[in-house]
Amino acid sequence: MNTSTRDRMIVGAADLLRRKGMTATSMREVVRHSHTPRGSIAHHFPGGKRQLLEAAIEHAGREVSEPLTLLLKKHGPLKGLELFVASWRKILEETAFQAGCAVLAVAVEQYISDQRGESAPELEAQIQQQLLDQADTIFVQWQEIISHSLQNAGVGQIRSRSLALMTITSIEGSVALCRAARNAEPLDLIWQELKRSFEQALV
Repeated sequence: MNTSTRDRMIVGAADLLRRKGMTATSMREVVRHSHTPRGSIAHHFPGGKRQLLEAAIEHAGREVSEPLTLLLKKHGPLKGLELFVASWRKILEETAFQAGCAVLAVAVEQYISDQRGESAPELEAQIQQQLLDQADTIFVQWQEIISHSLQNAGVGQIRSRSLALMTITSIEGSVALCRAARNAEPLDLIWQELKRSFEQALV
């Protein structure tokens, strides 16, 4: 089945976000990276870069939440998370440690418009806050997926929430370290620590 031009632009923008960050994800770069017609930008994203980034962040969130949910539901919190971490390791290795988390890129970078209509500092700050709110919602969603899985396995609500928060922050941080080191050792080591914590909680 052919992918629509709009979907290709969204996927391309999400890939640029995780590889190069928010500032480098310009409309021009998205068109080049996704091999789509430049004239299609205004048609599919009349709201400009802001609208495209929102769609890309939503896509990036689902790229994590959907497989994470399926893995935890099928295998339980410990094995499911182990397989999820393994999938992250595969992404890092297949992209030569160039690809990180698109949602994290939005959380740590300042929004800079590449459009005249969005170049006012006040408007850029407003868009920045909207994107941060969207990223925060996704991070919370990921935590809730893990927390619910732990609770279903018998872990208390407070403990499951703290473990879920530790899991997301640990994986996000270790992925960034892997990119800097250009090897998977930080992710491997953090998984061993997470595994011990999960095993203790699941006794």
